[in-house]
Amino acid sequence: MFEKPLGMRDTLPELYETKDHVRSSIEEEMKRWGYQFIETPALEYYETVGAVSAILDQQLFKLLDQQGHTLVLRPDMTAPIARVAASKLLKDDIPLRLAYSANVYRAQQREGGRPAEFEQIGVECIGDRTISADGEVIALMISSLKEAGLSEFQVSVGHIGFVQEFFRQILGTEERANALMKFLYEKNYVGYREHVKALGLSSIDKQRLLEFLQLRGGEEVIERGFELIENGCGAEAVHQLRQLWETISDYGEEASVKFDLTLVSHMSYYTGILFEVYAGNVGFPIGNGGRYDLLLQKFGKSTGATGFALRLDRMIEALGTLEKSEPVICILFSAERRKEAFEMAKTKRADGMRVVLQDINGVNNVDACTNKYADTIFLLGRGPS
Repeated sequence: MFEKPLGMRDTLPELYETKDHVRSSIEEEMKRWGYQFIETPALEYYETVGAVSAILDQQLFKLLDQQGHTLVLRPDMTAPIARVAASKLLKDDIPLRLAYSANVYRAQQREGGRPAEFEQIGVECIGDRTISADGEVIALMISSLKEAGLSEFQVSVGHIGFVQEFFRQILGTEERANALMKFLYEKNYVGYREHVKALGLSSIDKQRLLEFLQLRGGEEVIERGFELIENGCGAEAVHQLRQLWETISDYGEEASVKFDLTLVSHMSYYTGILFEVYAGNVGFPIGNGGRYDLLLQKFGKSTGATGFALRLDRMIEALGTLEKSEPVICILFSAERRKEAFEMAKTKRADGMRVVLQDINGVNNVDACTNKYADTIFLLGRGPS
């Protein structure tokens, strides 16, 4: 009778305090960078947000409203914000800088063990096609992580256009390219190598595909990318990465960034630069983002956009320690001194203290009560406390 739906979790007070502290630190940093917070409904129409969200259909929570329309619990925040921006906010020819902190919902398989509801905090920069915008959101993400208390993390940056063009050059069809990209998404590099060896390609092309796996590292990866690609389309993606590196360097954040040109994403709406961030011993990315210039076209607007989302649960796992709650004072009172207790609590709360008021008749174990709180004040009977 105490079971929760699959993938749902409770957040107990100590963990909630930590989440609140991390969330507040990041929100304040985003505001300092000029981003404005926005809220969207938890429920969206399947035909709009659900269909363009890039989350697999079987991971969507679906339900019907009274008119028979199919609704979904929002599986991400990028698509809902794109809907709002396209319909209500893109009135002037200036970029929008929007931020959010919200729960998203993705149904999980029984054996997965992952949460089906989790909180994301992130930003969307909409209406700017420049590499400066990509650099800004990456620099803001790095700054936000530092504000939250993380000191050791790594941002991996790639370009989905480079991967797609490189594979098309060698493999010829999008279907064959997608089959190989699946190994990259799963980070199954053994499977990737075996698949390449089994392909009916020349030894030179097979070698190029295998050398592709080595495109990870610092600034030197850019030149190696130029060497592997054959035409202008793929080279443009590498040029963009070079511009991004210069932008990140001007922010002074190059120590936190590495290139990984093998990086791909399950989010199909990414069109250019994309990135993931890893920290500590967490086995999954604690955040990710990228450019999605075509998504707003599905809502009737043609403009560029980029952004990122951080997972609060994974960030807290990376931090490794829970935030200590501020000390709470308990005032235990009897009926005769109730008013005095109320006045004392009011004064202390006005001074910024946390105060619990407790009628002595509601406590079965006074020792347990005094052990729980930082200080206990007794106002009992008619004498002094």
